[in-house]
Amino acid sequence: MTDPGFDFTVLCEFRKRLITGGVEQQLLQLMLQQFKERGWLKERGKQRTDSTHVLAAIRTLNRLEGNGETLRAAPNAIATVAPDWLRSWVPKDWFERYSRAFDEYHLPCMNYCPNQIC
Repeated sequence: MTDPGFDFTVLCEFRKRLITGGVEQQLLQLMLQQFKERGWLKERGKQRTDSTHVLAAIRTLNRLEGNGETLRAAPNAIATVAPDWLRSWVPKDWFERYSRAFDEYHLPCMNYCPNQIC
């Protein structure tokens, strides 16, 4: 608990410590309990084992992020070449809306998220 952070490069060491300590089942049970409380898993219910719905939702989010990032990056690129023209042409609310990176926005839930809980 005193570890200041988790470096993704030591994932195999983390897994080894879990198994050596015998706590992998505890972690799994805790995760399953949280999933059930959020309505992501149901008792004795059918669970999807394919990932096509997840991949489709990810594709939609990637397109949404790509379009949003284009709307942010294009005016920034133009601003380096013609800042006066850009100020006269683009509405002021665009600067407020697209000044930060698109991945900082809270994107809507996609179909793979049961009960729309995110």
